[in-house]
Amino acid sequence: MIKRLLSGLIVMVAVNSQARQLQEPPTQVIYRFDDHRYLELKGWDCEGELWYIDTQRGIRSEPVSQFYRIFTKKFVHPSERYITITGWGAGGFMASKDYGKTWQLVQFSPGENEPNGDNHAPYDDIISFTVVNNQGFLQTKHSLYMSSKPFDDPRVVTGGPGIPYTASDGSVGRLEPGSAGEAWGMVYMTKRALVNSIHQFKSNYQNMPDAVPKVINYTGWDHMRCDMDAGK
Repeated sequence: MIKRLLSGLIVMVAVNSQARQLQEPPTQVIYRFDDHRYLELKGWDCEGELWYIDTQRGIRSEPVSQFYRIFTKKFVHPSERYITITGWGAGGFMASKDYGKTWQLVQFSPGENEPNGDNHAPYDDIISFTVVNNQGFLQTKHSLYMSSKPFDDPRVVTGGPGIPYTASDGSVGRLEPGSAGEAWGMVYMTKRALVNSIHQFKSNYQNMPDAVPKVINYTGWDHMRCDMDAGK
């Protein structure tokens, strides 16, 4: 009897799997930034391809080609030029600095930023992710991670004069164009990590805030949404 039941279950799973292979995966809107910008997820069980659409600018791009799972914490994103998207684990971001046309992988700063010794927070410790005025802010229970202000220091771009500096230990050096660390918006760091980083000498890291800036009159969603039963 048990063997018959197991055989029946195996047949049902196989049939369902074959049916899915023949059926186009469902597509659903999982986040709206405003009335003309949104994210689409194409896949079964809320996992799959992630697409960014801007109907006003005529942009349709693919930040993540497969296995994307939604970020379930608070997500507020009025920024338009600089767009940053994270997923379930929040271990890194995909970012666009050209209104969503192209995407690059963004990382956290090195260093032990969290009590557990990691450079980024466990998912359960994340409170919110906000992207406003072309700058991103990930708030956790213990730290505030943020990207730089939305420009590159002109002294370290191609043809710039470089930046001479004196570190806190008295050592002197110079940041040269092409070897001064990541471009603007491409690394998220805490103010605690900044004091041990060469980024501290660049103008786009000066006077960084201590809290997430307030967002006023935002019309988009404040969380991603996904229907696990879509297409079934």
